[in-house]
Amino acid sequence: MTERLLLDEHYSPAIAAGLRQRGFDVVAVLDLPALRTCPDDEVFRQAQAMGRRVVTENVSDFLKLLSQSYERDTPVARLLLVSAKSHPRGRAHVGTLVDALAAWLDDGRPRADCEWL
Repeated sequence: MTERLLLDEHYSPAIAAGLRQRGFDVVAVLDLPALRTCPDDEVFRQAQAMGRRVVTENVSDFLKLLSQSYERDTPVARLLLVSAKSHPRGRAHVGTLVDALAAWLDDGRPRADCEWL
């Protein structure tokens, strides 16, 4: 089964649109008015409820949320962590990030709860 992604608020909806054009189930926080101003813990909970993996550069906050979920034995949202150095944001890099995420989604290997792009 293909992963369903939720792009954190710092990612352009154009990335989600580009991935949807390739047949992937991806939405951006900025596409969802109810999530636009939510704190990270709410994004984490909503991603879990929607069955989506959070794609984020906010490594420290989301790893903390994942760790807290493990400690409390509560449902987790899976994470795909992205380095801003390897995959910078901005209009000039939308296509590159779409390509990288599409390759990750296409590779078909089993997935851990937390991975790096």
